[in-house]
Amino acid sequence: MSSTVEHRSVEVNGVRLHIAEQGQGPLVVLLHGFPESWYSWRHQFGPLADAGYRVVAPDQRGYARSEQPADVEAYNLLHLTGDVVGLIHALGEEQAVVVGHDWGAPVAWASALLRPDVVRGVAGLSVPPGPPAGLGSLTDSREQYGDGFYQLYFQQPGVADAELARDPASTFRRILFSGSGDNPGTEVPRPWVIPDGASLLDTIPEPEELPGWLTPDDIEAFTRDYAEHGDSAFTGPLNWYRNIQRNHELTAVFRGLRIEVPALYVYGDRDMVVSFHGMEAYLKNLTAVAPKLRGSVRLPGCGHWTQQERPDEVNAALIDFLGSLPEPGTS
Repeated sequence: MSSTVEHRSVEVNGVRLHIAEQGQGPLVVLLHGFPESWYSWRHQFGPLADAGYRVVAPDQRGYARSEQPADVEAYNLLHLTGDVVGLIHALGEEQAVVVGHDWGAPVAWASALLRPDVVRGVAGLSVPPGPPAGLGSLTDSREQYGDGFYQLYFQQPGVADAELARDPASTFRRILFSGSGDNPGTEVPRPWVIPDGASLLDTIPEPEELPGWLTPDDIEAFTRDYAEHGDSAFTGPLNWYRNIQRNHELTAVFRGLRIEVPALYVYGDRDMVVSFHGMEAYLKNLTAVAPKLRGSVRLPGCGHWTQQERPDEVNAALIDFLGSLPEPGTS
């Protein structure tokens, strides 16, 4: 049996990152998304550690128990991928497999694209491999969805910050249920578009009951992780969105490159990400970006929170993928 999950902090690129880790063996780094923490990987630690891997999940910069740089520009994609490479080296390793969900997926894909010498394999949940920024420009989003598109709403300094921090437990209940495959509204998935004059949470009601994969203890764990930063608990996470346009510009030089390491993609068919403009055609041609894609796993009835909603299927897919890779340091 593997050891229990242990917690500590490491300094990476001048930023203190909280990490959770378990197991011994080749390193696997798990990158969470918005608005989550290391805890979103709670179901992956034991199985991956028991399969012979050293599993490390950071709270990424600005999130949960990790440090929040004050400068908005400190959250651009080059800083975030630098954190991945820096973390791998701070852990005493030369290489790792990197797995990302939601915002963690673009960071994982970009890390593999830019540093194939360090990232020996990559898996993305929810968000498929794509351009280095993983997201289009804000201009494109406005044209497709209008000014109410949630990523545009998040650009307003202080607005969503205050809204989401007012009652963090309610925020987690609403957002996690809203994107879940258990929400009847995701039968036909669609992105969040906020009516003029409304707020995000105005459009996401409190669930009458939590889905089976999410417990009150889970909500408490996320809320506790975010407590350190008080009223600015969501500012760091929102600053990732406030770099979308900057990412689009900074990564222009990398467009046209392909991800040349073994890859895996896992997604739910009720995930709002798969409803984004052009995604249906894109999902049919993933190998144009990731030619060494080992598989694209579709989970029927699964929503956005892939590894939390369907841990057994995700764990099986990850363990199979990890087992298919060459040993670290070999090609």
